[in-house]
Amino acid sequence: MRTEIVEKRLNSLPDLARQGKRINGLHRLLACPRIWELAYEAIAPNRGALTPGVTPDNTLDGFSLERMQGIIDRVMGGTYRFTPVRRVYIPKANGKKRPLGIPNADDKFVQAAVKMVLERVYEPIFSDSSHGFRASRSCHTALESIKRPWTGVIWLVDVDVVGFFDNIDHNILLDLLRKLVDDEDFLRLIKGMLAAGYMEDWTWNATHSGTPQGGVVSPLLANVYLHELDEFMETLRKQYNCGTERRLDPRYECIRKRIKRTRRRVNHLRSQGREPEAKKVLTKLRELSTVQRTLPSQDLFDPGYRRLSYVRYADDFLIGITGPKQDARDVMDKVRSFLKDHLRLGVADEKSGIASAADGTTFLGYTVRTNTSGRIQRVRSGGRIVSRRDAARNIQFHVPHAKLEAFTERQRLGNYHTVRGEARPELVNSSDLELIVTYNAVMRGLAEYYKLGSNWQRELSRVQRIWWFSLMKTLARKHKCSLPYVCGTLLDKVHGEHGLWMDKSDGQTFVPVFRMKYIKSGKPSTVAGIDRETDIFYLSGSRTDMVDRLRAKVCEACGDTDAPLQIHHARRLADTVHLSLAAQTVAARRRKLVALCQPCHVALHAGTLQRRLDQKANVGAG
Repeated sequence: MRTEIVEKRLNSLPDLARQGKRINGLHRLLACPRIWELAYEAIAPNRGALTPGVTPDNTLDGFSLERMQGIIDRVMGGTYRFTPVRRVYIPKANGKKRPLGIPNADDKFVQAAVKMVLERVYEPIFSDSSHGFRASRSCHTALESIKRPWTGVIWLVDVDVVGFFDNIDHNILLDLLRKLVDDEDFLRLIKGMLAAGYMEDWTWNATHSGTPQGGVVSPLLANVYLHELDEFMETLRKQYNCGTERRLDPRYECIRKRIKRTRRRVNHLRSQGREPEAKKVLTKLRELSTVQRTLPSQDLFDPGYRRLSYVRYADDFLIGITGPKQDARDVMDKVRSFLKDHLRLGVADEKSGIASAADGTTFLGYTVRTNTSGRIQRVRSGGRIVSRRDAARNIQFHVPHAKLEAFTERQRLGNYHTVRGEARPELVNSSDLELIVTYNAVMRGLAEYYKLGSNWQRELSRVQRIWWFSLMKTLARKHKCSLPYVCGTLLDKVHGEHGLWMDKSDGQTFVPVFRMKYIKSGKPSTVAGIDRETDIFYLSGSRTDMVDRLRAKVCEACGDTDAPLQIHHARRLADTVHLSLAAQTVAARRRKLVALCQPCHVALHAGTLQRRLDQKANVGAG
């Protein structure tokens, strides 16, 4: 199939999906090499590129055009078979372990190609309430979506799904895919991924349900599965919502009218020159204004005003209810029944519940609660300065102390309760600059995530103090000196900032020790490469960089031409020191990927590449 035909077909998929039409011919699209080239581009830079599955030698190292074509031929011929994933366990924050399935590199490659096609079908129809594993969306966008629209919420319904990724029903998932995908060959390929099984302690285990956490396409399939919940919640929202705005609180309305009459009385007295009497009435006016600020302007329990709000990040979702608590109970029961009857998913009763919005609940690492302080602010309105009270029950984000305590312990910074930083002896062999950069990354990562908090700098100040002394004590242990010597002599100080000067080819640059003021407060983060919008043919008619290098047939080590090449995935940039400067630069830019001929690739793994290059140089000189 020609590339331009595939491109036209792919560009038409979003419109067909929005119209609700079933789409066929998806399997035929996989015959186009361009999709596979971009699939390789998507997974090659990942850290797991060299992580083996059940077959130790099946990694992305040594990838070649011939290998890619062989996989395409087997997929199109219907003979490709997925191997079981290698199951490992990673620790969770609560002390338990989460199962993680690691597929072989070839299986990752096929999943990446399938994902690129499926994204074109499903991304246009996914709900705006869904934020997990989607382009241009993140935890921050999920939190931002509830900050203002949820003002006035009274109850927060937290529903925790039991083992979501492990309990996805394969038959239900395939039936959901059939709503839009009219291609049994394509669905058969997805079914092969799901039913491949897993290996644990050298024993094969069948997978009758679930998608392996660690698979390339698993997050997308999870969103397809829970898209049914998104649609159910949208239907429930439309049924529940009523009223355009709350009615006025009778007590507030009465005080407001009295203030209006009193202000007219003041103006009348002043117009007649009766200033002493006007001052007495002004005193009464201030008393009425003080009482008014203690009352809500609207009836928070107006039976004619109801709102249901909903947001989801992967299998973590939160529901906000503006109404009586019984309504929150009814909504929770309906969600529980829908998950059980339609998606065959259970709810963890011990982790689910209904919380008052004033008390708050935990969502995506934040404590989400409403603020009822009624703070008074002076603002300009209509050309004059007036007092304005904060909206009642506006959403605020706070950083849980338990999260900060766990972070401090996990990073081995010190004791959170006694606010005492401790040295990290395992880092004393690093250079001073490496220590500062390492510690900066730790604290910056924490601050960048929690910067949406309403009072995040104050809440993180304890951790920052522990982190600062941990860094200073590590430097002191490295140089066997005191803390005052580290701060006053060892570190440079520029404009009140501690740090070190680093030599560069064009001079020196100052690397400061991280401070909170470097973070732009309240602005969501967008990480390049993670939140980037997916576009398969973002360079129309062009090849990808790595495939260009493979097709050029020029070895980046020895310079041989017209030789079949393989992509070497270097575990560290030090593995590329024997290459030319240009090749080292390209390898660094492409995350340690180098195009080598097969003899050079074998020699590099054997540690004899330099000897091979010297021999070729001697032969050329002779």
